[in-house]
Amino acid sequence: MTSVLIVDDQPMQRFGFRMLLESQDDLTVAGEAGDGAEAVRLTARLQPDVVLMDIRMPGLDGIEATRRIVASGGLTRVLILTTFDLDEYAYDGLRAGASGFLVKDALPEDLLSGIRAVATGDAVVAPSLTRRLLDAYVQHLPATSAPQGPDPRIASLTDREREILTVIAQGWTNTEIAQRLHLAESTVKTHVSRVLAKTGARDRVQAVILAYDAKLVEPA
Repeated sequence: MTSVLIVDDQPMQRFGFRMLLESQDDLTVAGEAGDGAEAVRLTARLQPDVVLMDIRMPGLDGIEATRRIVASGGLTRVLILTTFDLDEYAYDGLRAGASGFLVKDALPEDLLSGIRAVATGDAVVAPSLTRRLLDAYVQHLPATSAPQGPDPRIASLTDREREILTVIAQGWTNTEIAQRLHLAESTVKTHVSRVLAKTGARDRVQAVILAYDAKLVEPA
């Protein structure tokens, strides 16, 4: 069973999510929170597999709540919910450590598959959409985020792993990487796993953000 904490300041929105999740045999609702501070407290106590996190809430918003949940070092993953697919806050949420984002009016099956994907460690955002999001909002990075020297997380990579990280950030899927670099898809998956392990990235989304930070790729 995958446990989910629902976080939204609208009771009717939480009710709708609960009804959807409770209709699934493999998903269970760990609890509900109406704001970011409550989300942080409940995550620490309940240790859900996934937090379904609204962004815009009174008090502690979803961005800061995500940052605190990720910083706690637990295994809980955060799936951000936004009103628009290129909401600038979605970028901030990913940078805070969320494993992906979906729009609130996504189809029920997309939301359910997104929750399941995040729970297993995959990124929810499609690679091409991840690139589009980061391209659109990379200017929100503070000037101080530019690396002052070789990033030690990048320095630990082999030439092939560095290449894999670069093309991940360019929006290539594993299948595309395998075809274009003439590798077996199983080999690509191994390289991706090593890249994530060496860089400390939680998933592909965080790896893309790292690639931007390290200037391996630039906005299109």
